[in-house]
Formats: sequence, structure tokens, C-alpha cells
Amino acid sequence: MGAQLTDIVAELDRLLEPERFEDYCPNGLQVPGRADVETLATGVSAHLELFERATEEGADLVLTHHGTFWSSESRAIDAAMKRRLQTLFEADMSLVAYHLPLDAHPQLGNNALLARALGAELLEPFAEHRSRTIGYVGALGADGLPAPELFARVQQVTDREPLVFDAGPALVRRVAIVTGAGADYLGEAIAAGADAFLTGEPAERVMAQAYEAGVHFIAAGHYATETFGVRALGAHLEERFGVRHVFLDVPNPV
Repeated sequence: MGAQLTDIVAELDRLLEPERFEDYCPNGLQVPGRADVETLATGVSAHLELFERATEEGADLVLTHHGTFWSSESRAIDAAMKRRLQTLFEADMSLVAYHLPLDAHPQLGNNALLARALGAELLEPFAEHRSRTIGYVGALGADGLPAPELFARVQQVTDREPLVFDAGPALVRRVAIVTGAGADYLGEAIAAGADAFLTGEPAERVMAQAYEAGVHFIAAGHYATETFGVRALGAHLEERFGVRHVFLDVPNPV
């Protein structure tokens, strides 16, 4: 079994519609490798350790959430970037990455999958980024969920003890989620009537903002909140094309 790289990228572009997003990085194929794909490796972030482990797995294609080219970084290739690219080139291994399109997807995206893993229902889009929403607000049952139970569920599904500013009501009826570096969306979560806001990274200002608004702020790690999308994409491609899929976990405490 196996598939053509062009067919896999076309399927990902069809699903995620990257052209709809103004992003900080190119979405889609970033580095081309061999045309035939039998083994697909997924991971959260494109870096040397991930590429080396993908090579050990015999991967033909690496699919990540965070790619290796960003608008905020220099376009010059330094020694670290050279090693990353050289590892891909020597293995003839492709790199494909999807950032905001993978955060936002209603079925396969980080935010929707994390919300459903926590038991949230009736998901509504929120957190606008340049005319497109990337996050979700969901209801935690008709009667809500005790705040300690929500915090415990977050720890269970992310396998990470979250940083919690326990500033909201005893029962959480609506939770808002923007994974990764989403602290700037706390204000929108408050405006959306959320009792709790979950993201990856905290910011210094959010403690006071959460306490003054009476909202729980939960930061469960940028990496830990963004393993969901690439896993789901890998599983989808495995079923769709018959490729072998392996998720490579390279945990990051941030």
C-alpha cells in the first residue's frame, strides 16, 4: 500500500482550506521529498529531533502543526536550519505543515478535538483572527461541570498538570478554547459568556484579568494542547490512503 505525495497534499488542502487563512507561515508542502509515501510521521513541531526520529521510522513524509518557516524569522539559513533541511534532504523526506487551518477545523482541529475530549457540546466558533475564527466555545452539559472536575479533565486529556487561575464560578457551564499561544483571546472568551478559558501558554496580565472578570484561566501547555490535530490528520490519511502512520511524541514543557 501507499500513496502519492501529491494526492496526500491535495487531500489535506481540500480538508483544511489553507487559502482561507492569513497565517504567519506557509501552509501545505514546505519541503518536497520522494513521490511515493508509505510511512507518514506526524508531530507537533518541525525540528531536528523530530526529523531524526522520523528517519529512524523510515518515514517518507513528516506532517506537523508548526512548520519550519515563519514570517517572524530571518530568511537566511543558519547552521541549525541547515541541519534540519539536510536531514530531510538526505532522507528524501517531505515536510508538510498546517498551522491556523488545523487549529480552526471543526472536526479535525486542535480546538474542536480538545473541546470534545473535555465533554463540551454545542460548539460555537469564536476567537477571530483576521476575519477567520480559530477557537470554540462549548457547553458542559445542561447543569455545568464543577470547576475542579474540569481542571482534572484537562490534566487527563493533555497529560499535563495545568496552570490554573481559579477565579470563576463553582460550576462551569461554558468553556472557551484556543490552544497554543491563545492568551490574547481571554477578553473575547469573557465577552462570549465563558466561565472558563483554556489555552496553552499564559501571559502575565491574564491573572488579574481573569480574577477581575470572575473567569477561570487554564494554561495546559502549548505543546500539550496541540497534539490533537496532527494525530487526527494522521489517522485520517492512514484510513484514506492505506499509509502507515506513526505519531512521534517529543514533549515540550512549554
